[in-house]
Amino acid sequence: MSRDSPQEPAVRLEGITKRFGDVVANDDIDFTLERGTVHTLLGENGSGKTTLMSVLYGLYDQDKGTIHVDGESREFDAPRDAIDAGVGMIHQHFQLVEPMTVLQNIILGHEPTSNGLVDESSAREDIEAICSRYGFDIDQHLDTPVRNIDLGARQRVEIVKTLYRGAEILIFDEPTAVLTPQEIDQLLEMMTELTETGCSLVFITHKLDEALSVADQITVLRDGEGVDTVAVPETTEQELARMMVGREVKFDRAARETTPGAPVFGVDGVRVDGDRGRERVSGVDFTVRAGEILGIAGVQGNGQSELIEGITGLRPLTAGTVRFDGNDITGMSRRRRIESGIAYIPEDRQTEGLVQDYSLVHNALLGNQTISPYTTHGFVDWGAVRDHAEEIIEEYDVQPPNPDTDAMSLSGGNQQKFIVGREIEHDPDVMIASHPTRGVDIGSIEFIHNRLIELRNEGLAVVVVSSKLEEIQQLADRIAVMYEGAFIDVVDPDTITEEELGLLMAGRGRDEDSDVNPRPPDADESDRATTTGDETGAPLRDEDDRPGTDSHNGGVQT
Repeated sequence: MSRDSPQEPAVRLEGITKRFGDVVANDDIDFTLERGTVHTLLGENGSGKTTLMSVLYGLYDQDKGTIHVDGESREFDAPRDAIDAGVGMIHQHFQLVEPMTVLQNIILGHEPTSNGLVDESSAREDIEAICSRYGFDIDQHLDTPVRNIDLGARQRVEIVKTLYRGAEILIFDEPTAVLTPQEIDQLLEMMTELTETGCSLVFITHKLDEALSVADQITVLRDGEGVDTVAVPETTEQELARMMVGREVKFDRAARETTPGAPVFGVDGVRVDGDRGRERVSGVDFTVRAGEILGIAGVQGNGQSELIEGITGLRPLTAGTVRFDGNDITGMSRRRRIESGIAYIPEDRQTEGLVQDYSLVHNALLGNQTISPYTTHGFVDWGAVRDHAEEIIEEYDVQPPNPDTDAMSLSGGNQQKFIVGREIEHDPDVMIASHPTRGVDIGSIEFIHNRLIELRNEGLAVVVVSSKLEEIQQLADRIAVMYEGAFIDVVDPDTITEEELGLLMAGRGRDEDSDVNPRPPDADESDRATTTGDETGAPLRDEDDRPGTDSHNGGVQT
């Protein structure tokens, strides 16, 4: 059957079964990708989505089942075999060499040669033709090192790299996990454009809104089994959620059950520099009370990461004070902050939350190295640590439920649940959660949200940072909006609309098209902030050129 035959689907998988020891990752799954369509593979973390597509891409050999590409039966011993058949995969964690240029990354392993030398001129022409055909914007930056471009641009490099290798069937594995809302919108538009030029796409995700916005068909997996395949016009978000988790899922904002108490944690006039010595946080003030969740909303890259690193002791402040229980802890070490009762769910679980090569037992010890009963007189009680790991696994439904499993073997959602469980079980007084549900499926999101709300209701002071509008509105009692290193407004989640919040996050006013005016006529001095400029949206930029490194001296008292 030729590649141009209209009778055959682009991909047909029949009865795919894949086991890892006693674990059945895929159990007799059928899957069909029609030509020129987007087919979303939807399911919770660990449901078998990536494993199924890794079989198609030649990363794993199936134990049972058959693969057909363009109507022909195929056996892939390695990804190169899949690439030769026109199948490419864009991985969640980019496969790029940061010191090398964009062009060098795209052609790596497939370099054209002339007279025994790499023919970069020929490669440049081919890459520019691909960018022109598909509407990509990276062709003007082919000589830029990858380390100097942002995440959205790196993803476009990965896509062009796949197309350069001749792929017409593209697998996107959780492609939005590391992107900002604006970059996600750009990617989804790009996926539609790819199908219009003849490509066929598999979109692996656990995000219902994204699945519904771009897919033609959706196949839901749960616990390694195929639940159903549905056409997008014939389903709803609630129905997809039910298929994913096997029960009804609540999306509504939880009713508040407590009244905030006394101030517990706060900062005054905090300023923080970025990695290259330029100011990223400009005079931020806030206070969090017992039994309250303060949400910090903002598009990624506006200083939230540096602010959180500063107040948790991971990055030095250039000015300002951090207060905890009425005491100045600005000079307190990170370890002392943990021992004092300040827990932290980090933004990057891969590098900051876990040691990937360590077992869950060893990872359970992190943050507890000096705390009884896990250590006594400087010696670790590994029995107590193992009990702790097993309690986290059971209470937070971490899969697989094996404390000796290496962290790297867990799906992203299960890694996140383990980190959340470990930090909560420290029995803290303050919880600082930075993007606590990034890359997490709908069932785990609901679970983590409920636990954070329970902490608030138990009287903890909670700070949640998120770029997800829906999440910040569901969780927060107050929302501080951060733009270009400063808090430009503090709003009530019950009265502000998602559209208004999105405008503030982009540096624009709620009731106007002009840049935000952070000091309304009736505001007193404590509500003042200063802000100028708006987002460049530039896809490629050096770290020192991120928004807001120089332009602010104000802050909003929350």
